[in-house]
Amino acid sequence: MKINLQRIKFNFKYLSKPRWDKGVPAPELIRYISGVTPGNSIDLGCGTGTNLLYLAEKGWTITGLDYAPLAIFKAKRKLKKYQKKLLVADVTKLDAIDLPGPYDLGLDMGCFHNLSGTGRERYVEGLEKWIRSNGVFMVYAFQPSDSLDKGITKADMIAYFNTSFDLINYEQGQGRPSAWYYFKKKKR
Repeated sequence: MKINLQRIKFNFKYLSKPRWDKGVPAPELIRYISGVTPGNSIDLGCGTGTNLLYLAEKGWTITGLDYAPLAIFKAKRKLKKYQKKLLVADVTKLDAIDLPGPYDLGLDMGCFHNLSGTGRERYVEGLEKWIRSNGVFMVYAFQPSDSLDKGITKADMIAYFNTSFDLINYEQGQGRPSAWYYFKKKKR
């Protein structure tokens, strides 16, 4: 059995409140869904389920994946009164996971930029299976900087998704170098 120390370290951050878990839904998500009919949604790297809770409160069907078991445990507690599917899962293996898709909305707040190049390719291949034609995928990612050892450029982001998705909106992030990307699944 291979032990992934990075995964163990990441999971233990959920013993307390990780610095990225603000406890409030993303303003970009709030803004986007305000003009959209609720449907089926998935949050990749859902953490403790804050964005899923907001979606459920607004009438969306929710699915969440995270590779940190403690995050999923906390999400289950937070979302106990809502019907949901929450899984401890590897987002680079989406094509092999039994999910209740297809999805009208996909969300990723800070998961994609942490993956290796190969992991990103597998992630997108799996995502193509689960997002419905004309469905929207929102992803927040760090951009490269002198002070950050991870990140992805806008051009690289578009290149990863352009086979099956069109970039329909882009918003520069606040504070650290980052951005929100809004992709729409191409009709097949």
